Amino acid sequence: MRVAVLGLAATGLATARALVAEGAEVVLCDARPEEQLSFERVAEARALPGVTLWLGTTELPDNLVLVVPSPGIPPNALPLLAAQARGIEISSEIEIAYRLASAPILAITGTNGKTTTAAMLGAICQAAGKNTYLAGNIAQDHGKRLPLIEAATQAPKDAVIIAEISSFQLEWVSSFRPRIAAWLNLSPDHLDRYATMSEYGQTKARIFAAQQHSDFAVVNADDRYVRCLSGGSGKGMRLPFHGEAPALAPALHLSPEELLVPGKHNLANAVAASAMGLAFGLNPLKIAEGLRGFRGVAHRMELVGEKHGVRFINNSMCTNPAAVAASLSALSGGVIAIAGGRHKGGELQPMVEALAHHARHVVLIGEHGPLLGDALAENGFTSTQQAHSLADAVQRAAAQARPGESVLLVPGFASFDMFTGFEQRGQAFRDAVGDLL
Repeated sequence: MRVAVLGLAATGLATARALVAEGAEVVLCDARPEEQLSFERVAEARALPGVTLWLGTTELPDNLVLVVPSPGIPPNALPLLAAQARGIEISSEIEIAYRLASAPILAITGTNGKTTTAAMLGAICQAAGKNTYLAGNIAQDHGKRLPLIEAATQAPKDAVIIAEISSFQLEWVSSFRPRIAAWLNLSPDHLDRYATMSEYGQTKARIFAAQQHSDFAVVNADDRYVRCLSGGSGKGMRLPFHGEAPALAPALHLSPEELLVPGKHNLANAVAASAMGLAFGLNPLKIAEGLRGFRGVAHRMELVGEKHGVRFINNSMCTNPAAVAASLSALSGGVIAIAGGRHKGGELQPMVEALAHHARHVVLIGEHGPLLGDALAENGFTSTQQAHSLADAVQRAAAQARPGESVLLVPGFASFDMFTGFEQRGQAFRDAVGDLL
C-alpha cells in the first residue's frame, strides 16, 4: 500500500509514522523545496524507515492508493485535484486515526472555545480517574501538540481520547465516528477558504455524520447555525445545551462562581464539557471536581504578570473577530488592547464594535493592523496607534495603561504574517512583558 502524506509538519510526520507501522510505504510530500523547510523536520523525516521524501513539486508520485493531506492544504490544491482525477482515495489524518484507534474518541468542534472545552473535558476525565489523552490543535507551550493519529496509536482500549477538531480536518472524513461529539458555535471565520457561512457550517456538521444511535451529539441550542445545520447530520442522540444552563448546576453541585476562568463564554464551555461528561457516564461529583480545578490553557486569557496595578493578559489564541467580543467582555476595568495580524476574511464589524465598546485604546500590529485601524476610525474610534513589532506594541500599551486596567493581547487575526503560529506570538508577548517587569 503506497500512501502520499502531504505536508511536512508535525501531523504529517505523525501520520507517516503510524502508516509505516501498519505496513504502508509512505511518500512524504511538500510543495516547498528542501531549503525552504525546517532542517529538523527534514532530518526527522529522513530518519523514518519506510519513508521517502518528495519535495519541491505539486505533482503526485505514481502508484498511490491513498493521499492524506495536511489540514492546511485546501481542497482545491493541485495535488488533491490530481488525486481526485486519478481516482485515489483522500482521507484526513483524523479519519485514519479513527480507523486505528481502540480507545473511544470524544471530539469537539466550533469556531471558538473548542480548545478550552477540550481542556475542561480533559480535566473532568482525569478527575474521574480516566487515562486521558488530549489531542489535536490543543495549545501547549513550546508548540507541542499531540496529533490525534498519535494519540490513537498510543491510547489503550480503556483510555479516552479527547480531540479538538477543526473544519479543515473534517473536509476528508467518511467513517470518522466519535462516541460523543460536540459542536459549540459557528461565527464568521476562514472565509478565505469557504465561499459561504453555510459551506463552513456544513463542513463542521460532518463531525456528526457517521454517528449511530448509540452515540451522542452535543449541540448548542442557542446558536442558530448549529441548530439548523446539525439537524440532518448523523444518527447520534441529540443533547442540546444552553449557554448558562442553570439546571445543570444543581445536578453537578457546582455554581458558575466556582469556575476559575472568567466570562459567559467559559460558562458555556463548561456546560458543553459537562454535557459530554454526563453522556460518557461520568459521576457528576467528579465533573464538578474537574471544573473547579481547571485554570485555563496557555495563550487563552493567560495572566502573564502585573506591574503598577496593570495586568498583562495573553490571549494569542484569539484568531478571529468573533472571539474578540467574548474575550473583552470577560474583563472588568479599562482595557488597552493589542490587536491585528493577518485577516482571514469575513466581517470586521463585530470586532470593531467590541473594541470600540470595551477598549480605551488600541495598539495595532501586523499586516492588516492598518485595515483594522481604518475600520475603527470609520466607526468613530480614533484612539489607536500602529506598532512596528509585538515588543513595540507591549511598550506602547504599557505607556497608555493606568492602574486597575489590563493590557490584553487580543489579535482577532491569524499570526502567520509575523509568527509561525499563535504559540510563538503568545511567547513573544510573554517575553516582552517579562522585559517590563
